[in-house]
Amino acid sequence: MLTTLAVENYRSLRRLVVPLGQLNVVTGSNGSGKSSLYRVLRLLATFASNGAVSALARDGGLDSTLWAGPGRTDRGTPMGLRLGFGGDDFGFAADLGIPEPASVAALFARDPEIKAEAVWAGPVLRPSTLLAERGGPVVRIRDSGGGWALVNHTLDPFDSMLAELADPQNAPELLVLRERIRSWRFYDHLRTDVDAPARTPQIGTRTMVLAHDGADLAAALETVRFIGVAGDLEHAVDRAFPGSEIEIVNRDGRFELLLHQPGLHRPLGTAELSDGTLRYLMLVAALLTPRPPELLVLNEPENSLHPDLLKPLGELIAAAARRTQVVVVTHAQPLISALENSGQEINTIELVKELGATTMRDQGLLDAPAWHWPKR
Repeated sequence: MLTTLAVENYRSLRRLVVPLGQLNVVTGSNGSGKSSLYRVLRLLATFASNGAVSALARDGGLDSTLWAGPGRTDRGTPMGLRLGFGGDDFGFAADLGIPEPASVAALFARDPEIKAEAVWAGPVLRPSTLLAERGGPVVRIRDSGGGWALVNHTLDPFDSMLAELADPQNAPELLVLRERIRSWRFYDHLRTDVDAPARTPQIGTRTMVLAHDGADLAAALETVRFIGVAGDLEHAVDRAFPGSEIEIVNRDGRFELLLHQPGLHRPLGTAELSDGTLRYLMLVAALLTPRPPELLVLNEPENSLHPDLLKPLGELIAAAARRTQVVVVTHAQPLISALENSGQEINTIELVKELGATTMRDQGLLDAPAWHWPKR
């Protein structure tokens, strides 16, 4: 389980170190930095697949994502984007910056470079807990005898050691950490528009994990019914739509979702469902997955949902947090109240903005978790 999330110089997140629990609720007013904190988690996940540099490019490049307030241009101190996490057994951090002048071809002169990375045992980086570190292109890994071995392979500035050097024999800790990060799941682009793939029949097969856009909804729900805990799916549907039932039909190998509701003489197909109803069913499939991830992150799951659906959604999220670590980014107070009344312990991260910088409400200088960054 992740215990700490840390970031420096990402948009309004000048310096932020927050504690994490089993069920985490990130909240705050509009513009407080909730979406930025969500993006930090997504960006951390890309290191496991060598996608950090391209992810920053999609964000507008390093220049546009770096903190723009006081201290950005301190003389003699290179500005860098730092992000990392600490966990019960492993931690990881990276430092990204702008290339040195004339070190790359002109067309790539503004591409960010990975300046430093570190993997350590336990929640806090210390010399005694360090397992692997990277400075520029050079990587060293602690061997079984406690000494250090230089890796006979230099890294390109756009490659992460998590993706390039994870090896079951020479770097088993990197391999374990990489695979755990790759299991993280993020849901913030569940499509419910008129052309959404979930509104049309799709080829059906056993689907342990709902697609990021919800395209394989019917197959995912049928998999939950077939492999998951008996009755959970039916209960989740009935709590939201009393007396209703879902049916998955197979039409020549394509699965179609039908919703039976009291008082209607025929079931409704997904093309007829409201955005909120379809989105709720997608969240049911994501939260009742038969194969829980290491970390499940939901960004504003309340979007397009009727207020009456927030209580059953909160119950679903709380139940999911008993099987996996969950982070929910939301500004919906009814959903927060439902989570607080679920009986599950909640770790609330309320963000506020002071002089343009995001901070955690009521977190003093001595309240933040211990944290140390790797050196360049």
